[in-house]
Amino acid sequence: MYSAEQTVDAYGWAATDSSGILSPFRFIRRANGYNDITIKILYCGICHTDLHLAKDELGMTTYPLVPGHEIVGQVTKVGRNVSKFRVGDKAGAGPIVDSCGKCENCNEDQESYCSKLKWIFNGQFEDGLRSYGGYSDKLVIHERYAVLIPDKFPLDGAAPLLGAGSTVYSPMRYFGLAEPGKHIGVVGLGGLGHLAVKFAKAFGMKVTVISTSPSKRNDAVEQLGADAFLVSQDQEQLQAAMGTMDSIMDTVSAFHSLLPLVDLLKTNGKLIMVGAPVPPPELPILPLLSGRKLIAGSSCGGMKETQEMIDFAAKHNITADIEVVPIDYVNTAYERLAKNDVKYRFVIDVANTLYPPL
Repeated sequence: MYSAEQTVDAYGWAATDSSGILSPFRFIRRANGYNDITIKILYCGICHTDLHLAKDELGMTTYPLVPGHEIVGQVTKVGRNVSKFRVGDKAGAGPIVDSCGKCENCNEDQESYCSKLKWIFNGQFEDGLRSYGGYSDKLVIHERYAVLIPDKFPLDGAAPLLGAGSTVYSPMRYFGLAEPGKHIGVVGLGGLGHLAVKFAKAFGMKVTVISTSPSKRNDAVEQLGADAFLVSQDQEQLQAAMGTMDSIMDTVSAFHSLLPLVDLLKTNGKLIMVGAPVPPPELPILPLLSGRKLIAGSSCGGMKETQEMIDFAAKHNITADIEVVPIDYVNTAYERLAKNDVKYRFVIDVANTLYPPL
């Protein structure tokens, strides 16, 4: 166990049972070590994963749970071995808080696929301390798992990039989707989807948004710059678009059929799943065989790729479209998020609204 000298007091908001209702919560983090930085959290995005885990919808939650894996803030302390950050720098942290650091995946800067990966919340470190997320006042983290936020980059709009931005950027890079002139379909126009459109357009791609909601056409085309829009339940539109897309990124976390999406792909096309539908969809095998098509999954990027993503976003002025809310609005935000009632990401103003519980 840690002594008082080896830990620091922290506070935030936590869910304590499967109701998913959050309330003020005190806890401890480890003290800043030689390789650590301490971040005063300024903003934290709210993601569907936060909601799933708060309500234990994936059957893996350990309570109490402090959610939040889209974190930006200011460095207030650095360990003696830290070389990447200085006090006063702006820093961000995403889903990854630790990995083994020496396996093949870690050595190739793919920490997100390490078998000993530890997530930034809902986990436990080898020393027994729990990992708690960004709905809190501070974060102590090894410098390897933090990224440097470029100067003058809007911190509130940057926060969702640490989770959602990395999740859509990584497969574009890895699967070779990010080529100018290639045609990509983006399924779902939410927190992930709207960033997928922004990154794809910055890469010079042709983008078609695929949605169940005809009302999102104007947002997709006029606001975000998509080239086309398909209503996924309109069979005539789907038929006309069959075999026209080089790739599709599916960001939807609700149950839906994959077969119409596979039919939209060209020969050798790739359908990349970045959402986590509950329950999972059926896998259409014959259309894959007949078109040599690929269905693959992708998690967030490793740390090197996440830093690359942040730098690319800053260069191309890519930020999330957000609604900034106080911490005491978080339960209402969860209710609205469950109904997809947000354009397109809630971000908690942690620094100005989080106060120590009585």
